[in-house]
Amino acid sequence: MTTTDSLEDAIEVLQQLGLKEYEARCFVGLSRLHTGTAKQLSEMTEVPRTRVYDAIRVLEAQGLVEIQHSSPQRFRAVPLDEATETLRDQYEGRVERLHNALDSVEIIDGDEEKSVQQVWAMSGRTAIENRTDQLIEKASEEIVLVLGDESLLTEELVARLNDAVADVDLLIGALTESLQDQIQTAVPDATTFISGLEWLHGENASEDETAIGRLLLTDRSTILVSSIMPGSKEEQAIFGEGFGNGLVVIARRLMAQGLLTARDPKQ
Repeated sequence: MTTTDSLEDAIEVLQQLGLKEYEARCFVGLSRLHTGTAKQLSEMTEVPRTRVYDAIRVLEAQGLVEIQHSSPQRFRAVPLDEATETLRDQYEGRVERLHNALDSVEIIDGDEEKSVQQVWAMSGRTAIENRTDQLIEKASEEIVLVLGDESLLTEELVARLNDAVADVDLLIGALTESLQDQIQTAVPDATTFISGLEWLHGENASEDETAIGRLLLTDRSTILVSSIMPGSKEEQAIFGEGFGNGLVVIARRLMAQGLLTARDPKQ
């Protein structure tokens, strides 16, 4: 990535975090200078000089910029670690406000009869990882998890699985021996096995074919199945809950293929 690309990427991220374009450009400009004047910033960032002062006032109010009241005035960005911590605190504060606001909103539901079986589609690895974490955390009896890709065995997932071991039966399958070894090392108290689901990839699977990501069944009632899209590597999933015993039994037996009956506490 070139310097220009890095600067534009930083500006885009700052805007996503709530800064306006001129504010973001001024902050990024100052991050390249020990100190700078409005004239220097305007020339560097192509922000009109009169707008530089407006942007600096906002940045100072947010704790991102310091002002030296000299003639002419000089500005400098706070240290990078301090700036990122300030932005993180602001972002987390807004997320918390959003959670509190929506949590207090009255739910309006015209359909009083809740469907027994529900299936929903999800997209994006972050969202799917968060749902996976929630399901594992809420499980009270059993977790059956099959991983089809090494990239899904993240530190966060390992921590969540290790936390769950003491409370539930934890069965983790992998499509390859190398991945099984990694899982056994990372989650030593889990029962691991080579899953019999390698047929989902097909014997002659190519890089252009969709790959199985994760299959998760908790407490024999909630299922999450994901796939990794070729090219983009984007993860997509379907999530279902409230299933009858028949579907759950079939899903569990498929997911646990390769697990010896003697080692399966609830077969």
